[in-house]
Amino acid sequence: YLHSEVSWGMYLGFALLFYGVYMWFRDVIIESVDHNHHTPVVKIHLRYGMTLFIASEVMFFVAWFWAYFNASLFPSDLIGSVWPPKDIVTFDPWDIPLINTLILLLSGTTVTWAHHALEEGDRESFVQGLAMTVVLGFSFSLLQIYEYHHASFDFSGNIYGAVFYMATGFHGFHVFSGVVINVVVTIMAYKGVFEKRGHYEMIEKAGLYWHFVDLVWVFVFTFFYLI
Repeated sequence: YLHSEVSWGMYLGFALLFYGVYMWFRDVIIESVDHNHHTPVVKIHLRYGMTLFIASEVMFFVAWFWAYFNASLFPSDLIGSVWPPKDIVTFDPWDIPLINTLILLLSGTTVTWAHHALEEGDRESFVQGLAMTVVLGFSFSLLQIYEYHHASFDFSGNIYGAVFYMATGFHGFHVFSGVVINVVVTIMAYKGVFEKRGHYEMIEKAGLYWHFVDLVWVFVFTFFYLI
């Protein structure tokens, strides 16, 4: 019964979170596109807000890396003083993890290509670059789900699984969020919104967020898979 209450509370919390995020993004887009209220001062504040958001995200992932290093560099007697624990069969880094790394790195180039195409007035390449970024991000998510499905260890019962799934899982959630953002941006780009207004703030923020996701994955791949 208690587990059921916790589950419903979690689902309700996620629903309210997604609703709040949706309403916030909707209002920001309406203010920018329909009412043209984003003055130079407002744009500076949005840029500072995005910078602080990225900084908070960095510290969020630092916490999981800290937990991982604490457990791996100083393994306790509870896990046999070895890392990873003896009953853990880790993933082959040169299989799906390497493919996902190449996918994310390629998606970083496509989103940059889209940004430069917009600045040069090449609307077709702009939309194509964004669409390719969405496809690559969605492919990453599918491969990660496949990897989780075939994992030899689960989330509970060991420190390795807990830290691994929290770090890679939250990164996967960030990738999914980035895909949703890029879908919205792609639809707006297809409608010619950015060319009409002549401002690229939303493209720059979406690109910055995507590059942050790429960079975090490089560290995740290095420490959680390779080392």
